[in-house]
Amino acid sequence: MQAQGAVGRQAPPPRPRAGRDPSLPSSGGTPERLAGLDGLRALAIVAVLLFHLDPSWLPGGFLGVDVFFVVSGFLITTLLVRERVTTGRLDLPAFWTRRARRLLPALLVCVPASVLLARLSEGDLLVGIERQVTGALTFTSNWLEIAAGSDYFAATSPQLLMNLWSLAVEEQFYLVWPPAVLLLLAVARRPEARAGAALLLAAGSSVLMAVHLDPESPTRAYYGTDTHVMGLMLGAALAFAYAAPHRAWTRTPWWGAHRRHVGAGALATLAALLVLAGEDSAWTFRGGILLASLATTALVLVVVERPGRVRALLELPAVRWLGARSYGIYLWHWPVLLVVGQDLPVAPGGASYLLTRAWCVLVTLAVADLSYRFVEMPVRRRGFAGAGRELLRRLRALGTRGARVVWSVVLLLVVAVVAVLLTAPDRTSTERLITATEAGLADEAAPGPTPTAPTASTASTASGEPTGAAGPAAPSPAPTAAPAEVDWSMPAGSEVDAFGDSMMVGSSHALRYHLPKIRMDAKSNRKWSDAPALVAARGDGLRRAVVLAFGTNAGTDVPALEETLAAIGPDRMVVVVTVHGRYARAERDNAALREAVEGLPNVRLADWDAALAGTSGQLQPDGIHPSLKGSHLYAKTVRSAFAELSEARTGRPVELEDRPAP
Repeated sequence: MQAQGAVGRQAPPPRPRAGRDPSLPSSGGTPERLAGLDGLRALAIVAVLLFHLDPSWLPGGFLGVDVFFVVSGFLITTLLVRERVTTGRLDLPAFWTRRARRLLPALLVCVPASVLLARLSEGDLLVGIERQVTGALTFTSNWLEIAAGSDYFAATSPQLLMNLWSLAVEEQFYLVWPPAVLLLLAVARRPEARAGAALLLAAGSSVLMAVHLDPESPTRAYYGTDTHVMGLMLGAALAFAYAAPHRAWTRTPWWGAHRRHVGAGALATLAALLVLAGEDSAWTFRGGILLASLATTALVLVVVERPGRVRALLELPAVRWLGARSYGIYLWHWPVLLVVGQDLPVAPGGASYLLTRAWCVLVTLAVADLSYRFVEMPVRRRGFAGAGRELLRRLRALGTRGARVVWSVVLLLVVAVVAVLLTAPDRTSTERLITATEAGLADEAAPGPTPTAPTASTASTASGEPTGAAGPAAPSPAPTAAPAEVDWSMPAGSEVDAFGDSMMVGSSHALRYHLPKIRMDAKSNRKWSDAPALVAARGDGLRRAVVLAFGTNAGTDVPALEETLAAIGPDRMVVVVTVHGRYARAERDNAALREAVEGLPNVRLADWDAALAGTSGQLQPDGIHPSLKGSHLYAKTVRSAFAELSEARTGRPVELEDRPAP
């Protein structure tokens, strides 16, 4: 996920070769370790971790990846420039070998371990796993996911190895950038010219991100190597400028007078973006990511140029510990979150949810520390061959029987991983359930002449159905004249029309159970913009009570909601269902719903999100759609909202039968 934080120990530099660029810095006076950069990595990984734990905690936390990018661009370019200083050339095979030593060992442990753990936990986590493993091992995850139409910000379809997209971008940078540096060192004699070339690449990437952005699906703009290298290029530009005699203009009086202001401004800007720059804002991708990268670049310069308060904070032992293990934390945290989320499924809200999130952090830190000590550092110190020889020595020390046991376990694990990959499902259980249920709802959704205009009716029974010897009354034809009085009594299921997306599809059986004869028009991937046409298609046949449940796929569209409510009219009872999900916009979507319906006397919210707070077992493995148990909570929440609306309009209490789930 990031470049190595310290420049390795080097032999004394040889005599400068004839013709060597005199503008390149001598390595003799350069410290072996660039202080403060491990601390910046710690800041970045904490931001990413908070965002993935719960996006509402830090909506812009995904910008931590861009902090990593800037640090990596600066360090990698610094390493390349220093090598040119000390040797007069760039040994590209040796550079790529060092990168492989840094990245591959932990990755080759994390990927198969995550696959096996996911299989033991929940098979739905393995949908698309062959493509994900291929991308992880070839460092092409970002492009394979773009081709597959994946959505980084879609909480409804979490992928086991989703976080490896950024590792792919960095590895592609490691492959292409060293030859480019070699070319720049040859054709551009001045460090400022090299820095300018890198800045042009950063600006071009930012423009491409803005051009490619689809606000409803920003993944192409976010995942693309071409659209997301601005941070890497800004870090590289800083490295070139810092190699100049003026040290990126830090030897000037202006810098001495304003260095603290630059550091404070950079920190404040980055902090504000982490809090405010959500994934649902087009501005985040059309300038926000670039601004975060610029702030990080300024912060890197402040930290490495000389000691100060910011560097002192970033050099605290606990902060450096996190930064040194940030690569392992980044690799492991997402699979851990998904697996723990399946084993301990607790909805946001309450102490139990916080405890599960804390457990995810502890497990991640423990596994990352083990990876750092026993997987990453041995290879970094000894190389692949040296680490391999040490491993064989330890196996021989176990004796023939012990070695056979170890090799047998390794072979069994390899076979198990291959078997899991070959038998991975192509769709989640939620998708299969929704598809099957949608087929049964298709005929029911067809508009038909079954009007039930709002008229006065008898009082409700304890179950919510109108009193009558023959049970629930069938819909009657619309009267030819307007009713003298609007009926606000608790509606029977036969008096309810429901329109919605996959959330309603997944709860359809429970809605029928708690509101018998309810008529539903529900389908996956619907948005609020679809609602006005669906309601209008009913015409005069629209029943006197209506349920609206959209927003899971594209958020709250207030104009579409208002248009839908206008089409329904003020004389029908309306229940609008809130959304639920571990994505940053969920809270804002629900706030927009509340504001839109506030003060409307014929509308109530069914707060599905609040009903889930602190509960467990109510959701499917995707963490969004209701489980069998949760579907009954969903239906009861809708029914209760109708009861509250009826009580408010009639002044008569409604007693609802607490029907147990079948």
